Amino acid sequence: MTSHKPALNPESPKQRTGMIIGKIINNNVISSWDQDGSEIIIMGRGLGFQKKTGQEVAEDGIEKIFRLESKDVRERFKDLLASMPLEYIQVSADIISYARKNLNTKLSQNVYLTLTDHIGFAIERFKDGMDFSNALYREIKRFYPQEFEIGMHALLLIEERTGIRLPDDEAASIAIHLVDAEFDIKVRDTWAMTNMIQSMMELLENNLKLPPEDSLYRDRLASNLKFLAHRMLLLPPAEGREDIVFSNFVKNHCAGDYALAEKVKKHVKEQYGCDMTEEEQIYLALQLKQAGGFTDTIQTKGKQES
Repeated sequence: MTSHKPALNPESPKQRTGMIIGKIINNNVISSWDQDGSEIIIMGRGLGFQKKTGQEVAEDGIEKIFRLESKDVRERFKDLLASMPLEYIQVSADIISYARKNLNTKLSQNVYLTLTDHIGFAIERFKDGMDFSNALYREIKRFYPQEFEIGMHALLLIEERTGIRLPDDEAASIAIHLVDAEFDIKVRDTWAMTNMIQSMMELLENNLKLPPEDSLYRDRLASNLKFLAHRMLLLPPAEGREDIVFSNFVKNHCAGDYALAEKVKKHVKEQYGCDMTEEEQIYLALQLKQAGGFTDTIQTKGKQES
């Protein structure tokens, strides 16, 4: 049976947008359609509060309209926004707008999903007292100075909106998400990167019960592997910035994840001749911990390597 968009009420008030509510994502986010019939996501405080599908969208309630061409990205973005505080969505959108104005290149629309997810995760992690350093901080600041400066500006915006001052390492993390959005233009060795990422992911799949495909946690892990492959293939090795105390903490409390990261390290050395630093191995172990939600033991799908 063919579904139809609800018709507009011709007797609606004069101040109208011509858009109707297609889906209420949460009290502050809804979906609709533009004049061309393309689905859009609309943000505004209280925009979905006590509203119903089919009602008209009030123009004075609109703060931001997201037009995402990819249906897959759009659906994942809606899932992400459903449980995210409005302040996080607003500041993420403003950071992306600022980046678009200051970077002389096109950004992938995936950045709305990946950066918004990261910023929300970083703020909540900081609230919980979890403060992780970025193992690639020096390299990101050195090789991507413009993106890093945008990351620093992002920290100011986050502090202004939420009252939380994230550590400077987060500026590097934000910068690398911007670099990811620029990859289509900047990275020439895409095939080698893709091959390495796939190889690392297959190794992890054979040794760890990973999150399901198309999940945010799986996307986050794949994104981190992409950044790691990018560094190992295209940038000089990271200079020493090891925190001995923190490294020992990870080795002792995330022993299984650290051991699996060691397997990945040996694999990329043998297959690609690339070196992973100790800092990068520590960071990968933390990402495996977050992606799998596991404790010390490597959970396998088959037999462990002897």
